[in-house]
Amino acid sequence: MNKIITAIAILCIGFAKANAQPTIGQQAFEIILPDAKGHSQKLSDHKGKIVLIDFWASWCGPCRRANPGLAELYSKYKDKGFEIFGVSIDDEKSAWKKAVTADRISWKQVNAKGGWDAPVALQWKLEQIPTSFLLDQDGKVVVVDPSQKEIENYLKTVLK
Repeated sequence: MNKIITAIAILCIGFAKANAQPTIGQQAFEIILPDAKGHSQKLSDHKGKIVLIDFWASWCGPCRRANPGLAELYSKYKDKGFEIFGVSIDDEKSAWKKAVTADRISWKQVNAKGGWDAPVALQWKLEQIPTSFLLDQDGKVVVVDPSQKEIENYLKTVLK
């Protein structure tokens, strides 16, 4: 009986880990989504760079307020090996495009149409936005929901 309980517990732990957000040290899940022109963009195309995955939406006030700080970081570090991979969960493509233009977002942007039910939102277990993941050059998570200061400190340390 104890062996059965132990086996069930191990299966449950494995299932829970398989259905959780990537954690520090884990490889990021692949993301392949269309950009504003409809071209597929892959997260893995940025391997070798420090990447911030930024899940957001045009209707999210905190997301929009974070964009000027992200723009500052991007401008400062983009030529040194830093990339931002913005993933919008907007249902309305036009609202997403309008926000990108209004906020002068110049980094990589893709749209995961479908809101909270978009496959990428479900795979990454998004519970709120903004949610972000800072990845190292190998595509492994180094910080979950980093502040602008944490991102910059990491970039200063790694991109010497």
